[in-house]
Amino acid sequence: MLLVDYLQQAAGKVPDKAAVRQQNSEVSYKGLWEASQSVARYLLNNGLQKGDRVAIIVENSYEYIAIYYGSLLAGATVVALNTAAKANDLSNWIKHSGAKWLFINGKNSELNDLYDDLSDIVNFISVGEVKNTEDTNIVAFDDVLTASANDHNFPELNTNDIASIIYTSGTTGHPKGVTLTHGNLIANMTSIIEYMPINQDDRCLNVLPFYYSYGNSVLHIHIISSATLILENSFVFPHVVIKKMQDEKVTSFSGVPSTYALILNRTKLAEFDLSSLRYMTQAGGPMLPTHIKQLREHLPAVEFIVMYGQTEATARLAYLPYQELDRKMSSAGKAIPGVVLEVRDEHGQKLPPGEAGEIFAHGANIMKGYWNDDEMTSSVLIDGWLKTGDLAKQDEDGYIFIIGRKTEMIKSGAHRISPLDIEEAILRCEGVGEVAVVGIADEILGQVIKAFVVAKENANIEKRDIQKHCKENLATYKIPKFIEFIDELPKTASGKLKRFELQELN
Repeated sequence: MLLVDYLQQAAGKVPDKAAVRQQNSEVSYKGLWEASQSVARYLLNNGLQKGDRVAIIVENSYEYIAIYYGSLLAGATVVALNTAAKANDLSNWIKHSGAKWLFINGKNSELNDLYDDLSDIVNFISVGEVKNTEDTNIVAFDDVLTASANDHNFPELNTNDIASIIYTSGTTGHPKGVTLTHGNLIANMTSIIEYMPINQDDRCLNVLPFYYSYGNSVLHIHIISSATLILENSFVFPHVVIKKMQDEKVTSFSGVPSTYALILNRTKLAEFDLSSLRYMTQAGGPMLPTHIKQLREHLPAVEFIVMYGQTEATARLAYLPYQELDRKMSSAGKAIPGVVLEVRDEHGQKLPPGEAGEIFAHGANIMKGYWNDDEMTSSVLIDGWLKTGDLAKQDEDGYIFIIGRKTEMIKSGAHRISPLDIEEAILRCEGVGEVAVVGIADEILGQVIKAFVVAKENANIEKRDIQKHCKENLATYKIPKFIEFIDELPKTASGKLKRFELQELN
């Protein structure tokens, strides 16, 4: 079975069950399947050929899901794009993918510029009323939903067909489109479900954007499981989200490290009844053990599952069973079912436990490659293995302990320093809410260490407090030479730290 088969199956087994809830409305599995079929019919009626690309610039919503699954049903490749990106990046990605259709929120501020640049080559469909334009060639999504049935049969799909292209949040202007097949998606989602305590009765509150791989996986595993997704697209006021978790009797929640940092720093969890919450998951970068411990102290009955992955691996590579959290604290976990992980040296040779090297991954979830870029593909796919770029050690039990990204390691004198070690130490300093550490250029040492600190609200903390704490808790060569307080750390829309932007501030 493929993703579209699971949606059809859910529509048959639990037709009236809520698939999606948002604000005060909900859509059943039957309604979602019918909307997806309408999208597919519209695309096929208007000339879509199997393998054509359909771009989506739409916030998390039932419309987004219907467009995604409807596009797959029609045999298209989905190109889901960052709703916060600017027109020049969006246009670059759309042209690079060769997309012929674009579904976009009518209120998106970049719509007019995109239309001016792309209307000759792309068919525009607006979700919601179009603002600030008089053009009548933009089709309304409501018209798509009324697409008439005809004699078209939906194309037959197989595991090797390309389902999705995800443009990753890289630091260069060269588009990097991770190309995933239907087989990649279903292999990874079914592996996740094998270790995740998810069931049909779950009600997941989702704050993760669907256009990134983590949010994309949350979407698909809930469709496969016939569970209910409760969508919340803003995390500006964390206490509002926590209250919604209480009121909706949410059973599961997924976040990135910054999500949980905001919850811990800006809400009082003890004031809310979260007794319905069964489990929480974390991915999108390493979460500092201090924050994990704090969260578990507040929610001792909740299973907290740490996970590790990459977009190039569809979503997930490893998970840390909650039963092992105390014994394997700081670990990114062990390989998920169907995946093999190895730590290798610079020559590609497997290293014994305890030695540091680069993580290589193998499994049915590994991407087909980068869209239209054989050279970049060959640099990371080697004999069927994904060269992740993550540095780690692996213990005797197969658990991975990530040191950092190759590109993020600080090279100071003869030392190779992981910023994660320093961040974990500084976070234990009273009054520190968040911290990020980078290496900045130095004529003598090559690089020296600088820490960017976000103080907790109303905290009375100064640089000398952090300096004193570091001297007491870090080796001399790990102590930051510079400390700077900032209001917030730069992050992607999915909550990942933009460490390179901090380096550019110097």
